[in-house]
Amino acid sequence: MKPTIYEHFHLEERAFVDRASEWIERSAQQHELKRTDFLDPRQIEIIEALSNRNGDVQLRLDGGHPAAERKRAILAPDYRVLDDEPIGIAVLAVNAPGHSHLELDHGDYLGALLGLGIKRDRVGDIHVHEGFCHILVAEEISDYLNIHLRQVHRVNVLTDIVTVDQLNPVIPKLEEISFTAASMRLDGIASDVYRISRTKIVDPIRAGRCRVNWKTVEDPSKPLKAGDVVSMKGLGRFKVLEADGLTKKGRIRIRAGKFI
Repeated sequence: MKPTIYEHFHLEERAFVDRASEWIERSAQQHELKRTDFLDPRQIEIIEALSNRNGDVQLRLDGGHPAAERKRAILAPDYRVLDDEPIGIAVLAVNAPGHSHLELDHGDYLGALLGLGIKRDRVGDIHVHEGFCHILVAEEISDYLNIHLRQVHRVNVLTDIVTVDQLNPVIPKLEEISFTAASMRLDGIASDVYRISRTKIVDPIRAGRCRVNWKTVEDPSKPLKAGDVVSMKGLGRFKVLEADGLTKKGRIRIRAGKFI
């Protein structure tokens, strides 16, 4: 059974596939309820696929707001009612008196949390505003962070715990780019979006530094489609917004958006 499951996943995903399979099996056979840490969109896709194969379990996902990217999951036997089961998410409000939060970005906040010994999967989405930042965290570590997070990238900060109802989410902004391409190949489109030569974009893809829809892709020729999200380490993320119509020379008209 395992080899068949593994065929659908990348080598680096097998450890998570094993863990998720065990959670599902324990819920189905031993009637256990499992609340996971925050999962990224690819892990969410995996756990949904695996749980759908087992009719004896149910899955609930929640990231603190409807458009959440990272979410916690609850797995339970199919007879359990999960609507009122606490998901265990708190909001850490961070303020820097006398400083503009435009000086700090997502990476600064994440780095400060990791510097306190917090693992990445204990942190959900990070919403940076001009005057403050709201960070979704596992409720179990919220008090610890509220006491110990006092500096973000050399900026002194004050913290507080607020309810999920008080969360002020950031709507992602996209810098739109329009261009034409000979095909929908990953390397060609990424080259145009990042404004890097096609030859230079191939090496990081083959080195495993590229993800499409949060799944590692090492094939530069992989075809993309509208809706796909591509991330390249060190270069950021973009989304293919539209691929429609041909020019007189037979090239595809593409509209993409870089996350800013």
